[in-house]
Amino acid sequence: MDPLPHRDRPRGGHPVIQVLSQYRSFPRPVRLLLVNQLTINLGFYMLMPYLAAHLSGGLGLAAWLVGLVLGVRNLSQQGMFLFGGALADRFGYKPMIIAGLALRTVGFGLLGFVDSLPALIAASAATGLAGALFNPASRAYLTAESGERRVEAFALFNVFYQVGILIGPLIGLALTGVAFSLTCLVAAVVFAVLTVMQVRELPARSAPGGGGGLLAGVGTAVRNRPFLFFAIAMIGSYVLSFQIYLTLPLQVRAIAGGELAGTIGVGALFAVSGLVAVLGQLRITAWCRSRYGPARCITLGLALMTGAFLPPLLTGLLDPQQQGGLALWLPALLLTTLLLTLGTVVTYPFEMDTIAALSGGRLVATHYGLYSTLSGIGITIGNLVAGRALDLAREAGVPAIPWLTLLALGLLGTVAVHRMDRSGRLTPVPV
Repeated sequence: MDPLPHRDRPRGGHPVIQVLSQYRSFPRPVRLLLVNQLTINLGFYMLMPYLAAHLSGGLGLAAWLVGLVLGVRNLSQQGMFLFGGALADRFGYKPMIIAGLALRTVGFGLLGFVDSLPALIAASAATGLAGALFNPASRAYLTAESGERRVEAFALFNVFYQVGILIGPLIGLALTGVAFSLTCLVAAVVFAVLTVMQVRELPARSAPGGGGGLLAGVGTAVRNRPFLFFAIAMIGSYVLSFQIYLTLPLQVRAIAGGELAGTIGVGALFAVSGLVAVLGQLRITAWCRSRYGPARCITLGLALMTGAFLPPLLTGLLDPQQQGGLALWLPALLLTTLLLTLGTVVTYPFEMDTIAALSGGRLVATHYGLYSTLSGIGITIGNLVAGRALDLAREAGVPAIPWLTLLALGLLGTVAVHRMDRSGRLTPVPV
């Protein structure tokens, strides 16, 4: 592949300077979409990490009811991504972005001030459906506006995405210390301001090839076999990356020896993940793009994510009874987090680019929506498998079981994408 054009290379110097320079090089709609994503994540993570504690402690709901409320949000978002993408292609990107932001304003506002189960479920469903409306539309809009620079655009998108994740919980912690209802109110105001900003500032953008009916658009995406095979092959990567929220924190707490040590250990995992993504994304993307094609970069990222589970596997073999505690296990788990994040950083911009390429530039939001729905289903099933593997490891006294399971899943995905690349099924379609 030819080296990056000079204007597309991150300039040397501090990562913040690189981000600002890259940000200013894009047209105004792209800049607005980047700020939107940062603010969306800021508002979301300001509230969501503390919702379970509010439901169980503040409202006194049973654990299964807390799980129900949270599960409804996840199901309404993951299950409706395809619907949201199809609507965006049919009616335009801007209306769906506005509708999603407005709906999340209502949902977050309700969560802080209702206490009946039906109202909580309705508010939770609204917040999930909101994400299903604006996420595919935002990504399709970013694809359309960034043109040939969509790899760079999605790399920058991930930086803004991660900054929101880093800042949101800190603001939420301070607000929730006063009252959870205040957190909900502030989050709702954030989304209300975003909604107004889209109405006033975001140009309307029609979707290429989106003039037909909703079902026809969905059918087109489902019948796109190279895209469908790619989406299925990539499911494992989402299961692996999600382990930063599942098996890794559980393992830290299992060997921490105390609540404070466990909390500090889990915080260290999240800090490593966020900082690596924010500080390294642009340089890593530029380095990869100057040397390899998109499919090769994705394969490299998947290989990194797969290899991330070797450190806990080897540590478990050295310390089957987990006697070493944090001194032995925390470095291994931090290395796993580092490799997982690096793999995600390498993969993400080229993955998003490949989805757009395989769509042929038509019904892009529908393709993004179907991709997210399949990934969400895969994460749910994969987490059940990973959780069961953890239980089996404890019951059988074989700590290698979950890490071997995840390694095998990662290898399947890596080999699948590599074979698709070798067979030419991931060759970009001119957009």
